[in-house]
Amino acid sequence: MLLFRQMELEDLETVKSIDKLTFPNPWPENAFQYELEKNTNARLWVGEIQDGEKSTIVALAVIWIILDEAHIGTIAIHPEFQKRGLGQQFLAYICKQLISEKITKIFLEVRQSNSAAIHLYQKFGFTIDGERKHYYRDNNETAILMSVPIKKSEFYDQFLLDYQFTYDSARKELQER
Repeated sequence: MLLFRQMELEDLETVKSIDKLTFPNPWPENAFQYELEKNTNARLWVGEIQDGEKSTIVALAVIWIILDEAHIGTIAIHPEFQKRGLGQQFLAYICKQLISEKITKIFLEVRQSNSAAIHLYQKFGFTIDGERKHYYRDNNETAILMSVPIKKSEFYDQFLLDYQFTYDSARKELQER
């Protein structure tokens, strides 16, 4: 079964491991702990697959709340679990959580080479707002700036309901494996 929940201190080693496996330039060693313990504007979530008594964290997200806007600091899916629709389900969950906090806009930066992430964000209504040249220190890659307004609307509610159906289907498929 696939579940999403708030990150806890006990999750940090696994979260850092996923971050290192997923990105060429992972977060500093104590950054997740700082966000979890000290940053009251941060929202940290994990996605985990539960199989009987066993639970495996496979996704993480860090979001910063700035007034009525949210900045996605990072979203990562463990490489072994990518291309299974988990990113879509996690992003739908995150959007629903942010709507419940009365957030009206989400923005982010994404590597220009990360076409899968850009495509996913576009499916959720994100548009490209610009770019930051030489943004990523490891290779001077350009960051694509994206955002989406998420005002409560019938369209966005239906959109998230459609993803909830997909999420439920994915959970069922994972349970049957």
